[in-house]
Amino acid sequence: MEFFCYHRDRPDSGKLRDELLEDHWSYMDGYAAEMIARGPTLTDDGETATGSVHILDLPDPATARAFAFDEPNYQAGAYRDVLLRRWRNLLGRTMWDFPGGRTGGNRYLVLGLGSGEAVDLVVPRDRDELIAYGPLLSDDGATWLGTAVLLRAPDPDTARAVLTQDQYADIEVHDWYFGGRS
Repeated sequence: MEFFCYHRDRPDSGKLRDELLEDHWSYMDGYAAEMIARGPTLTDDGETATGSVHILDLPDPATARAFAFDEPNYQAGAYRDVLLRRWRNLLGRTMWDFPGGRTGGNRYLVLGLGSGEAVDLVVPRDRDELIAYGPLLSDDGATWLGTAVLLRAPDPDTARAVLTQDQYADIEVHDWYFGGRS
């Protein structure tokens, strides 16, 4: 089962995150084999973390919840909330398989939060800039709750346009970077 996890930072948690960086990475190293994608969201200037994205293949919802809530930054209070949803990997690859590589261009997390009938369940034709793409689902995988996308795009508006605009309660766009150890 695949899961999308987005820990959102508390305001002014940067110092605490810096103190816990090695703990965070060591924790994530324990899930390296399960990782589909990972990385921080940052402010527009790229200087301050605003959150942390992890997409993983885990055995069940209980294991996913343990992953999300045992994470060192969460335990220390660096995060204000956690979005944890089942997810389906429509690209069938990890971020490390992205043909565009780890660097170059602007990278974004686009979250479309559902408000009704499921949309965007098919990968767009122009998939060359997609790093990860898939629906957000209920714990049992039966109900569509939105769509999560990692992609390379020239600007936030272009990134947002990957989703059907009028079919979501809200669409968030965050600057995102490939995560993990260098």
